[in-house]
Amino acid sequence: MSDTATTAPGLRHADPARWRALVFIALAQLMVVLDATIVNIALPSAQQDLGISDGNRQWVVTAYALAFGGLLLFGGRIADLWGRKRTFVLGLVGFAAASALGGAATNEAMLFGSRALQGAFGALLAPAALSLLAVMFTDARERAKAFGIYGAIAGGGGAVGLILGGFLTEYLDWRWTFFVNIPFAVVAAAGAYFVIREPEGGRNRSPLDIPGVILSTLGLVALVYGFTRAESEGWSDALTIGMFVASAVLLATFVAVEARVASPLLPLRVITDRNRGGIYLSLGLAIIAMFGLFLFLTYYLQIVKGYTPVKTGFAFLPMIVGMITGSTQIGTRLMTRVAPRLLMGPGFLVAALGMLLLTQLEIGSSYAALLLPAMLLLGLGMGTAFMPAMSLATQGVEPRDAGVASAMVNTSQQVGGAIGTALLNTIAASATTSYIADHIGTAGTRSQQELVQLEGLVNGYTSAIWFAVGILVVAATIALTFVNAGKPDMSAVTGAGEGAEEAVPVPVVAH
Repeated sequence: MSDTATTAPGLRHADPARWRALVFIALAQLMVVLDATIVNIALPSAQQDLGISDGNRQWVVTAYALAFGGLLLFGGRIADLWGRKRTFVLGLVGFAAASALGGAATNEAMLFGSRALQGAFGALLAPAALSLLAVMFTDARERAKAFGIYGAIAGGGGAVGLILGGFLTEYLDWRWTFFVNIPFAVVAAAGAYFVIREPEGGRNRSPLDIPGVILSTLGLVALVYGFTRAESEGWSDALTIGMFVASAVLLATFVAVEARVASPLLPLRVITDRNRGGIYLSLGLAIIAMFGLFLFLTYYLQIVKGYTPVKTGFAFLPMIVGMITGSTQIGTRLMTRVAPRLLMGPGFLVAALGMLLLTQLEIGSSYAALLLPAMLLLGLGMGTAFMPAMSLATQGVEPRDAGVASAMVNTSQQVGGAIGTALLNTIAASATTSYIADHIGTAGTRSQQELVQLEGLVNGYTSAIWFAVGILVVAATIALTFVNAGKPDMSAVTGAGEGAEEAVPVPVVAH
């Protein structure tokens, strides 16, 4: 497609460097997605090297997800205020620095801190990248092609991360799973600085909603910490209950503030729409189920089955292939022919069926007979549901709200991931402890005791997976009942006009 292609009437002239800019924006997206899956594979090695406890290991994942999800709306607002190009480059430089810190970590606090910093700079990077693509590609067909490429990299990056993470962890060191981000970030930042030309007149210079930023971030931190503390101290612990109460108060106050301030961080009209509200809720619940599963399967394959990091990476490929296939070959092809709920609801139910198979996990379970079909069903179901969900999440939104509506999709996924990791890890740890306490007395020899320990781990995983099945069924029910939109009008342009953002949904693979 030529760089001199004409644009649709009423839209600004296309940037002649837009396709070159896409290369560097997509490279940044590959880095972020690759980093998430690389860390999953490297986690057991990092845990052993730094002496991280089983109760705290989830913070390697949760610290990133919470910082990223909690600050996404703020990051989108910063991009509007400072300029998307400037925010994009700053996010890349910060992400590289945080990755260097993580690779050099000498204790768990340093590692957790680096992951939180990665999440914070990722929250600057992600909305700026989406906004840049939206304002640079103004022709509807070009925009669809650009975001299709961006979305394919998001899916393919997950597979690359799993394989690369395994090779780096096994043949070099887990620290290289952090260091590998640095060349990606440097190349993407340099390319963006010299190639990207941000259109004029697109900034939103209204005052920042500082109370909204503080309340939303503190509320989400309290919520996830409550789930995390419940694992070690129990659900009746005073501080655990206090965290849940504080979270409820902070988030309720956030909603009240947003209803009154002139320039809210999250305009309530975005989430009170029936379809968008249903999508944010169902996507968040689905990701709660998925994030915990990634953690459990990584430990099951490496600790229980004895897989190497490389073999673990390849073992996850069917799920990634299923997600890409469900998104590009099922969701994308059918989303213009049927109502979104008829893809979302069945998609979540297919994923629940795959999750249900995994409740049958045992120490000696066959990969080909059990894990392979389960992962394929999970990937196909989630990929099929995600594509129409993210399309509808920004359909018909007012131009001034397009950016925040798009950011809310990522926020619901990232916060859902943080809660899911903490909640399901808590359930699994409690079930494991109870099983070992009940059965260790009958184990006379050392080998029998080790067998009970492994059986306890698997029992904990399956107990948590049962909860994940129920969560996915609830997500499907919400999608089928709340989401009542008909077939989308794919010819509509969201946010057309000078200075407006077109929010184009991109499939995001859960990690």
